Amino acid sequence: MDSTRTAPRILVVGCGGIGGVLLSRLLESGRQVSAVARREEIAQVLRTRGPVLRDTKGERTVRGALEVFVQPPTQGAYDFLLLATPPTGVEEAARDTAHLLAPGGAMAVLPNGLCEERVAALVGEERVIGTIVAWGASSPATGVYEQTAVGGMVLGTLRGEPDARLERLAEVLRAVGPVDFTPNLRGARWSKLGINCAISTLGTVGGSRLGPLLRHRFIRELALEIFTEVVQVARAEGVKLEKVASSLGLDWLALSDSERHAWGSPSLVLKHAALLAVGLRYRRMRSSMLAAIERGREPPVDFLNGEVVRHARTHGLAVPVNEQLLEAVHAMARRQLTPGVETLRRIHERTRPKRS
Repeated sequence: MDSTRTAPRILVVGCGGIGGVLLSRLLESGRQVSAVARREEIAQVLRTRGPVLRDTKGERTVRGALEVFVQPPTQGAYDFLLLATPPTGVEEAARDTAHLLAPGGAMAVLPNGLCEERVAALVGEERVIGTIVAWGASSPATGVYEQTAVGGMVLGTLRGEPDARLERLAEVLRAVGPVDFTPNLRGARWSKLGINCAISTLGTVGGSRLGPLLRHRFIRELALEIFTEVVQVARAEGVKLEKVASSLGLDWLALSDSERHAWGSPSLVLKHAALLAVGLRYRRMRSSMLAAIERGREPPVDFLNGEVVRHARTHGLAVPVNEQLLEAVHAMARRQLTPGVETLRRIHERTRPKRS
């Protein structure tokens, strides 16, 4: 690819919250964008009206050179395929679009979880770029996209080697926000996994936005226990954790034995204060997993807390909070459990360590 002569051809695969904000911002930056919407009603709205974007600048309808498919086209040569599906659909998306990659092109894997390895198993490591999203988005109506939290993105490859495509993709994604790079994609992904296992899953089981939930001390305690379990599993996996964008370091958030079993300490007060600040910053964030359940779709909890539980079992580690939340989300999807603060309180009572 000669990046000095032509703009990269972009295909956004998935037009939910993240994909919709992406394509809207790329259009606003003047880029020509193609997208796969999967549902005819979404494709029709995007073709005829264009996406509606809500963010800190307000609400507006975005116009531009947008080509929308319901199914991936049979032919094409795209430099970057931006896989913006839920984790549950990322492998299918990779299989269905692999034939559209241009020589030297790459799939940018955006879903939360540990999805790069899954995609690499289908298309090869050399065709995968990890793209960690540190902002939030939702789609409250067909073709309407709301950015619910600001932030940037972090790019890296599974091999951790220099790759000219990273900067070329960064040039594209800077239309959405700041872009950083990491030579330790696995460490950054595990850190983001821990954050999502707490923020997304607690928001799902709690049935509310992040800000109000984190005002409850016992919910903050659940979050800290989740971080602690994730750090233990990551260390057993040989992963060196790495901060993602401006997020707090998971190693610091993890509880020591004394913090888990004592009533309080200066360090524990600081960690609770940090979570209160997170709740304030992301107070409008609503879990996309909760929205999936409300719409009768499969929640991607197996790609979040489920990954922690699966890896923990291979090392003989106990992760009771992640296990309880995993079971709770599946019970909610089966309509056997009602989300709410009291549901989280019961999980807290069943899993909290004894204090001296």
